[in-house]
Amino acid sequence: MSLTYSIREGLAGFRRAKFAFIASVSATTVALILIGTFALLTFKAQQVTSWMKQRVGELEVFLDEEVDEPTARAISARADLVVGVDEVEYVSREEAREVFRREFGEGSEIFLDEPFLPASVKVRVDSDYANPDSLQSLVGEFSSWARVDEVVFNQPLLVKVQQNLRLFTLTGLSLGALVVLAALFLVGNTIRLTIYARRLLIRTMKLVGATDAFIQRPFIVEGIMQGVIAGGIASLLLWGIYGMLAGYLPQFAGSDTVLLVLLTVGLVLLGALLGWLGSYFAVRRFIKNVALH
Repeated sequence: MSLTYSIREGLAGFRRAKFAFIASVSATTVALILIGTFALLTFKAQQVTSWMKQRVGELEVFLDEEVDEPTARAISARADLVVGVDEVEYVSREEAREVFRREFGEGSEIFLDEPFLPASVKVRVDSDYANPDSLQSLVGEFSSWARVDEVVFNQPLLVKVQQNLRLFTLTGLSLGALVVLAALFLVGNTIRLTIYARRLLIRTMKLVGATDAFIQRPFIVEGIMQGVIAGGIASLLLWGIYGMLAGYLPQFAGSDTVLLVLLTVGLVLLGALLGWLGSYFAVRRFIKNVALH
């Protein structure tokens, strides 16, 4: 009976204080959009980071001039089985000549009279292995293979990229913390104002002998409902924002339905949590401070 009453009174609170309801839902929606947008951008940034580390941490295994085609392809297949390797690409002598011709343009033909470019195997590692220590270990392993002449990778560039990524991650975490704190402050203060507007109702209930828990429950139910509604609105807006970004940024292209569904569930639950916390502490404060005379 008490739960039914709390839900009924919580719904009635929407009708009694429409402006306060709209203000609270709007503030919570804005806060959830900020949090959801940051979470979405962080996820995409991690994808781009992994891609960048893989490309910068690419190894090139040059084979000796005497290696034949079947042996070269066998080395490429063997490299694909090494732990930490994500993808391999075999580049024959003829393909190396074409790459050289495209990159150097006119006049490159004078260098192509003799086949001086060796066959090679480009090795892309998993993002977890794209660090100097792991790559040096792979370089040592590939260098020990027969028919391998040299193994190279751009270590200075990888170190520079890792330093920049660490700075980016630290900056992102700091901004994320500020966004969450701003969201909590915004929601908490808005709910506190809406409950302050009904302080006379709380005082009246106290005067007729209502317990603190009995007074709190309808407000908490109302806050949770406001948070759920705000989470739904924020999710719909983020789906629209994602669709617009997908038209302008290639990083947002593709199907991320699962990500958006998880984000929707997370925002609805977070909205309910924010509504519950804001209502609980705001009502508790007013119940303790309300004057009965």
